[in-house]
Amino acid sequence: MAHKIKDINRRLGELATEWNSFDLRQCSDNRHVFRRETLSSVDSSDVIGRDEDKEKIINMLRKPSKDRNVPVIPIAGLGGLGKTTLAQLVYNDDRVITLFPLKIWICVSEEFDLSRLLKLIIQSVKCDDLPLNALQDRLRSLLNDKKFLLVLDDVWNENQAKWVQLRNLLRSKDGLSQNKIIVTTRSLKVASIMSSIPPYGPKGLSLENCLTLFTKWAFNDGEERHYPNLIRIGKEIVKKSKGIPLAVITLGSLLFKKTNESDWISIKESEIWRLEQKENDILPELKLSYNHLPSSLQRCLAFFSLYKKDAIYNSNEVIRLWMANGLLEHPKRKQEWEDVGEQYLEELLSRCLIQKVTSSPLYFALKLHVRDRGLYFTFKMHDLVHDLASDVFQKECEIVNSQTKMVDEKVRHLSFYDEKLLEVPWVSKNLKKVRTVIIHDVSKESKTIHKSLINPCVSNFKYLRALKLRYLPLTTLPNSIGALKHLKDLDLSQCQGLQELPRSFYKLRSLQSLNLEEDTDLKQLPDSVQRLIEITHLEITIKAKHLKEIRAGCWTSLQYLKLHSCSKLECLPEGMQYLKSLRTLVLFDCAKLVPSPRSLKFLSKLENLKINSCRRINLEMEPEEEKDDLQLSLKTFSLFQLRALRDLPRLLLQGSSSTLQQIQITWCRQLSVLPAWLLNLTSLQELRVDICRNLSALPEGIGRLTNLRQLTMVGCPQLSKRYRQNEGEDWHKIAHIQKVHIYHDPANEEASTDAEYADED
Repeated sequence: MAHKIKDINRRLGELATEWNSFDLRQCSDNRHVFRRETLSSVDSSDVIGRDEDKEKIINMLRKPSKDRNVPVIPIAGLGGLGKTTLAQLVYNDDRVITLFPLKIWICVSEEFDLSRLLKLIIQSVKCDDLPLNALQDRLRSLLNDKKFLLVLDDVWNENQAKWVQLRNLLRSKDGLSQNKIIVTTRSLKVASIMSSIPPYGPKGLSLENCLTLFTKWAFNDGEERHYPNLIRIGKEIVKKSKGIPLAVITLGSLLFKKTNESDWISIKESEIWRLEQKENDILPELKLSYNHLPSSLQRCLAFFSLYKKDAIYNSNEVIRLWMANGLLEHPKRKQEWEDVGEQYLEELLSRCLIQKVTSSPLYFALKLHVRDRGLYFTFKMHDLVHDLASDVFQKECEIVNSQTKMVDEKVRHLSFYDEKLLEVPWVSKNLKKVRTVIIHDVSKESKTIHKSLINPCVSNFKYLRALKLRYLPLTTLPNSIGALKHLKDLDLSQCQGLQELPRSFYKLRSLQSLNLEEDTDLKQLPDSVQRLIEITHLEITIKAKHLKEIRAGCWTSLQYLKLHSCSKLECLPEGMQYLKSLRTLVLFDCAKLVPSPRSLKFLSKLENLKINSCRRINLEMEPEEEKDDLQLSLKTFSLFQLRALRDLPRLLLQGSSSTLQQIQITWCRQLSVLPAWLLNLTSLQELRVDICRNLSALPEGIGRLTNLRQLTMVGCPQLSKRYRQNEGEDWHKIAHIQKVHIYHDPANEEASTDAEYADED
């Protein structure tokens, strides 16, 4: 069975690289603030003027090799020119998919570490603990007799020996290599080291293409026809971009929804265009976009420089970091702090300073049982924007690594990529006013870490607002942690072996966010946690059948509660009715949990309910419960892999008929019908059904859901056949819906079926 599961994982990994992406809101991974990764997918409709470049690269891929080494095609050029986008277009072209049965996309970035690269290439295999020589053997066996395309994105390595080591592992054993490698880089030296052929250098876009791209970002579809004067000014503005797509998009986003000519003229005549521009300077267009941000958002941008380039961020983590440091404006009426944080991120998205990360719809559904994707989204940042954040805030934020000799005493926010650096003397002496400490990676040789290592964070950083110690193999924390009177955000997730919290924990009276999920060994939640009166966000993993009763007056500010991998937990705690502020409840991978809908009866502010991989939950109600009048205010309702689920919970959903906007149902194999009463949910805007292969039809009269704007059906063979666009017998019943996504691949249905039953075993 283990061999079968590995094979299934391999096949799912291949599916993930071949299916194009949807823009899914629920796609963040709460366990990781970042992954060293860029995505291989791209929306080709957003790309202007690169068809000729794509054809040239594809023709180069078709040329036969002249030796055993894998031919390398370098794409080199300025940052923001669209090198990665061009590689994505090639990677996802149908001809390339046919040409190379195996495709691999790796973001290399500044760290060319052979062991890490090998693990990424063979990521579908559980290989985290293999030594380098074993990884090399595994790679050779995986790639043997397979024709592959490998994309190495954003390469900075100028050490030829490192490249030769990887190249030799990829070399064909017999005869000429049929494989190909595409490399994207800003450096001509890198290109010359990795390839004997001249690099392909995409040129800047033509003025016509620049104006088309600019218009796409500056106006809604067709709106530009009403503003000929703005188009005339816009043409002068895009001339300043020198054909760099990122610059054009940034300018268009900056002027979106601005229809006063004075705003456009101000950008055109800005002093910033007159500044001398050196080769590696920040793009003036990015500086303009930054200068037009509200001051509060400018400071928020600083925190992205605490992570390495090509990081993938979780919106939930970022918002809490901002909250802890007091960077958010005070919420307006009926708003919460998280709402303000989401507005900030939406503003950064609208200005193209960050981009949402997308996932293949079927891969998203298949992989969700491994990692809870939460109720947030993931996003990334172009490395030029990262350069901007680092440049502007270099005196406030700093990454400490083995090359760091000293940190300015004015620095307020630190991130460490080696926990041993906490022991460096200058860390203790000079940095008394640090507000944020993030430890990203643990040394491979570290099996356990004594609590004394955390003492520098406690004894020297008295003004800490945020402390993130994820992945540290701690068994406990020093008792002195209670002295951190200002601490608001504490992340102890993935602290394998964490068995207890110190008695002084209750003294963290300012603590708002506490993450104790995954791999911790807590037997029970200590009383000291219930005494945290300011707590708003709590994520827990415990090894107990029952959680202690929630006492009256405790957690009155709690808005987000997540129970994750509580393998022995049988029911929700008594006293749930005291959680008067709870807005989000996530139950994930709690195999024995059987909560009654009655336990949610008094949660009148609950807006988001997500239940994932809780195999005993069926949400059925006793006859006397059906008579209850449940007045809830749910906005989103998400079910994933509930094996016992046969019907949707009427009491729970109809109680939110005027507020419920989104329903997602994934991998509920017992579910065969959607009930007729679903049509009473008059506020429903989005319905998504994934991998429910026994589901045969949508409710009759679905047209009555007049607010339904988006309908998605992925991996549901009966639904796909019945509602196929223009062909299905019932297509006319859903044709009025603004966005309909139907995806079903019969050839890959077996993979998802096998994965489901393998997971059950």
